[in-house]
Amino acid sequence: MKKTLIIGASNNQERYSYLAAERLIAHGHQIELIGKRQDVIFGKKIDTEKKAFEDIDTVTLYLSEKFQPEYYDYIISLKPNRVIFNPGTENPEFEELLKVNNINVVENCTLVLLRTGRY
Repeated sequence: MKKTLIIGASNNQERYSYLAAERLIAHGHQIELIGKRQDVIFGKKIDTEKKAFEDIDTVTLYLSEKFQPEYYDYIISLKPNRVIFNPGTENPEFEELLKVNNINVVENCTLVLLRTGRY
C-alpha cells in the first residue's frame, strides 16, 4: 500500500486526524504523522518537524487554511501524487500552487474515501 502523511495529527481520539490514522492503518496503509505535539499513536511517532519522508503518495490535511502557508514548500518538496483537503481545510491559493506543480488536488474527506473504497 502507498504511504500517507497526515499533517495535523493528534493523539485526541475525538479528532478526525486520529480517526484517519486509525482507519488508514486498518485498511493496510502506511502512515507518517506531523502534529503540534510529539506523541505516539498506533505505534507511530507524531513528529513536530517537517521531515524529508520518502515515498509519500498522499498528504491528507487537517490544518485550517491559515496554518497551511508554512507547509506549502514542504509539501511540494515531498512530491506526493495527491493532497487531500478534508472538510474545513480547503484553500484555493494552495490548491492552485499544487496544480501548477502537477500534484493532484482532492477536496474530500479521507474517512469517507476509505469507507467507500475510493481512497
